[in-house]
Order: sequence, then structure tokens, then C-alpha cells
Amino acid sequence: MSDPKAADAAAILAEPVFAGGRSKPFAEVTLEEVQARAQELRDASGWGPTARVGSVAREWGALGRLMAEHGAKAVGEVDPEEIVKRAQKLWVVPPGGSLL
Repeated sequence: MSDPKAADAAAILAEPVFAGGRSKPFAEVTLEEVQARAQELRDASGWGPTARVGSVAREWGALGRLMAEHGAKAVGEVDPEEIVKRAQKLWVVPPGGSLL
């Protein structure tokens, strides 16, 4: 029997994310693009409706630090358990798990 977390991670890593000027699988997002996304979201966060963006920005920043600590050049090189754990907090997978 296959590991359900590995299957979840594979699906999450295949999710399209806009980074580096184009849409690409989350697995291909580079450390530099993760850091840029964190900064972009920090710049967009504020009060009122944009207050929730701050927690997403912090999670992208944490992902960047994790990648740097482990020498990962792209998200696909990160431990799959970390990907599953962080996906909704990063809004790669919407809260609740579906856009529908």
C-alpha cells in the first residue's frame, strides 16, 4: 500500500503556482522565488481584509528559511511531510483543501 502523505505531497507539488513570471508546478518554485513571494505578501499585508495575508507571508518566509537551511534549491527538494504540513498555510492548497 502506498503512503497517503506521499500521494498528498505529489499532488501538492504538482499544483500550479505563479512564480518567476509564469505559472509552474509548485515543485519547481526556486528558493529565490519563495523569498520573493514572502516579500511580496509582506508588502501587501496590512489591516482589514489584507490582515490575513500576513500569516501567509510568514509561512512563505518560513519555507524559504527551511529551504536555505537544508540546501534546497527548489520546493520539490523539501521533505514531503513539510510540504503536506504547510500547503494550506501557504495557500498553495486553499484552506479546506479545494477551490470548489
